[in-house]
Amino acid sequence: MHITKSDKQRLLQAIAETKQEHRNLDLAIQEIVGKVHANQLEIGRLKRQKLKLKDAIAKLESDLIPNLHA
Repeated sequence: MHITKSDKQRLLQAIAETKQEHRNLDLAIQEIVGKVHANQLEIGRLKRQKLKLKDAIAKLESDLIPNLHA
């Protein structure tokens, strides 16, 4: 399957946006962890969300690789 130029641009944009969201979550987690009375449930929720974003980034990057078996 050949990726069109517009599809590639769309994927690259989605990757950039998802990576930014991932970085923002990382900063939010660091901020919460730094508090004396850190909410462990909130930290856990943010870490799970961060992992989902990491998986989404990997999938988007994988979509950029042409399927050699096609």
